[in-house]
Amino acid sequence: MTDVTVFGNSTTGAHGKSILAVDARTRRRNAAEARFRMMGKIAVAIGIIALIGLLASILSNGVSSFQQTYVALNVHLDPARLDKAGNRNPDDIAKVSTFGYVPLIEKALADAMAEKGITVDGMNAKAAAELISKEAPADLRRYVLADPSKIGETVPFSLLATGRIDGYYKGRVTMASAELDRNTSPEQLMLADKLKDAGLLTTRFNWSFFTAPDASDTRPEAAGLGIAIIGSVYMMLIVFVLSLPLGVAASIYLEEFAPQNRFTDLIEVNIANLAAVPSIVFGILGLAVLINFVGLPQSAPIVGGLVLTLMTLPTIIIATRAALKAVPPSIRDAALGVGASKMQSIFHHVLPLAMPGILTGTIIGLARALGETAPLLLIGMVAFVREYPAGPPDGFFQPASALPVQVYNWTQRGDPAFVERASGAIIALLVFLIAMNLIAIILRRRFERRW
Repeated sequence: MTDVTVFGNSTTGAHGKSILAVDARTRRRNAAEARFRMMGKIAVAIGIIALIGLLASILSNGVSSFQQTYVALNVHLDPARLDKAGNRNPDDIAKVSTFGYVPLIEKALADAMAEKGITVDGMNAKAAAELISKEAPADLRRYVLADPSKIGETVPFSLLATGRIDGYYKGRVTMASAELDRNTSPEQLMLADKLKDAGLLTTRFNWSFFTAPDASDTRPEAAGLGIAIIGSVYMMLIVFVLSLPLGVAASIYLEEFAPQNRFTDLIEVNIANLAAVPSIVFGILGLAVLINFVGLPQSAPIVGGLVLTLMTLPTIIIATRAALKAVPPSIRDAALGVGASKMQSIFHHVLPLAMPGILTGTIIGLARALGETAPLLLIGMVAFVREYPAGPPDGFFQPASALPVQVYNWTQRGDPAFVERASGAIIALLVFLIAMNLIAIILRRRFERRW
């Protein structure tokens, strides 16, 4: 038997009141705590709802960009049009422009319609061919130039349908809107339905969205992310190669070797300030110094990579210093106690233990750099680029684009198909960012040490 059970007044406070009784002050405190919890739950719910709404908007507009409508035709590569001399000389064949391939497509479509018995009032061969993309003759020309021996044969092709026909099967275009649209007509939509019923028109996964270059305003169905993806990869390589060693070296010096004086305090303040500087300021710096003064080419990954490196360095330095500080001083003391030098204790013991935090900070910095747009706009990466850059290192100095800039570029164009493609590019960019953040989380959980 304890004192609590013996003395009946053991639950009585200093003022003679029971500590088990809920008084007015306790009720107010509990009510305030309940209100705070409720406000926290509401804030979290609002954030989740906003995120779900944003993702739903992007997915609803962008998922359709991964599908594309094609017209399957058997095109006869007429030697009389493509190789009048009959010598299969690539130079002579290259003289035939894309306009010389248009009649071949028109004839192939007319033959397919005649074979399937497809007719639409008011649609002749030329009008029917207008539902095929203007990119199709260029694709056909590239095919012939790559293999001139195919001239004279009848080759099966899947040719892009126009953006309006593609939008018809994605819900953007209707019969009513086609009556008011100068780029299509209800008759073309009816013809498309008959071609689809005959198996000549299909909608399938659009691999070219990830491999094709950008396209002009008149052919949105041919626009792709190929050059933008290459440009982003090149810039991320430059940022990684430059920012990681520079950031880690600067962090090790400031954290382990630098004396505590006004000079190092000034450096630390400037690093913190640089981390908060708007990204467009780095773009102005790149334009003024790297392009106008140094003379590096505009719209080149090397300029974008250098600008993003300057923007990423403060983030990596701050994350690396935090990772170094997290290593217990006993590790350093133990290494020094067994005869290791200062350099050996840092590079053999402290740095390996801090590496998970360093890699996490680096990946987060790279993810931030991957999504930046403003500095890249100022250095000219918004330019229309059709030619793929070469492999490294020459490709670093050739014109290219980037994923966020491509999104901005497509949103500035009037055709609704470009808005769809911009949302699709956002999805692709989000996939890259999510993958990089997942890698950072895996590295942190895999190598994290708890002291």
